[in-house]
Amino acid sequence: MFQPVVDLGSGTVVAVEAHAAPAAGSAPMRFDPASEDVRRAVEAARAAAGLGTPLPLQIGLRAETLSGGDDLLAELHHGLCETGRRPQEIILCVAGGFPPALRPPVSTALARLRHTGYLVGLAGLGAAHAPLDLLADGASYLLKLDPELVRRSGSEPRRAALVAGLVELAHRLETHVLAPQMATREQVLHMRDAGVRLVQGPVLAPPGWRPGMPVTIPVAAREEPARADAGLGPRVSEFTLPAVTMPHTATAGEVLDALNAEAGITSIVLVDERQRPRCAVDRTRFLLRLSGAYGHALHARRPAVRLADPPRPVPRTVPAVAALRAAGREDERVYDDLVVVDEVGRCLGIVRVADLIRGLSR
Repeated sequence: MFQPVVDLGSGTVVAVEAHAAPAAGSAPMRFDPASEDVRRAVEAARAAAGLGTPLPLQIGLRAETLSGGDDLLAELHHGLCETGRRPQEIILCVAGGFPPALRPPVSTALARLRHTGYLVGLAGLGAAHAPLDLLADGASYLLKLDPELVRRSGSEPRRAALVAGLVELAHRLETHVLAPQMATREQVLHMRDAGVRLVQGPVLAPPGWRPGMPVTIPVAAREEPARADAGLGPRVSEFTLPAVTMPHTATAGEVLDALNAEAGITSIVLVDERQRPRCAVDRTRFLLRLSGAYGHALHARRPAVRLADPPRPVPRTVPAVAALRAAGREDERVYDDLVVVDEVGRCLGIVRVADLIRGLSR
């Protein structure tokens, strides 16, 4: 089972959530819940590998599983690597309660997963027992709101205020916010008005959705309310989207396959072993360079960096206006995606210039 994670700003799919299919009746039962959780996570990644999508993969885990020790984490890492996915391409979204007894081992496990390169998310925000300081200690890449909180916030002002507060908190922590299980057009528009950019649910895609299939984006019937001048505006992290990354050793043919797999990919960031951007592939220019006479024959098996451009990095803490100014410094690449980086230069995502323009014009 697969669900698209949709960016409301651009209307494109930016990640895929994968769930393992139910185990066959003849499969041996595993009575250890943590081991079964790891098995399902690996099976979900394996199922997604068969689809060939280059988009980041979101997989769920239980908090109790992370307290199972190093052997269980090693089993998880080994299984995920066997699917062909790099840790930097997987968002491990942790759900469930975080009772005090589990807090130390879970915090340690989250730190080790981040050190290995995995993107870490927390699910059930607003309802699960997740201490707020864990949001800071865990340095979460994604915060997934509780579905029931999201559903009721449209008609209950107190819950709407709670959602607005959590979204503001996430923005200040420079992390993504995802609203799951969107069932109606009104819910999607309400989340958009609350500042949530990433959504998923049946109103966006049918149950049998697969990567490459279209999604439905509800459109507001009214104009956006005018926003008072906010000086330099929000930080660029509020516009950041998950990046599609590939090793800097990838061939032009491999990059072409990734672009052909998802029409919504505007760029691919080629990174080194430390997830630092080495160069960036702009979709339009790359395809034009390959479309010439003998273009595919000349370049397909050679390194993609030959057809790429230097990345345009921006720190995640800079104001949106400063990022827009940086985008305008190169006349020929004004609309190229910007690469958002952390304090040590690692790729955290991309920002589309059109999103900056729309956001600052409201």
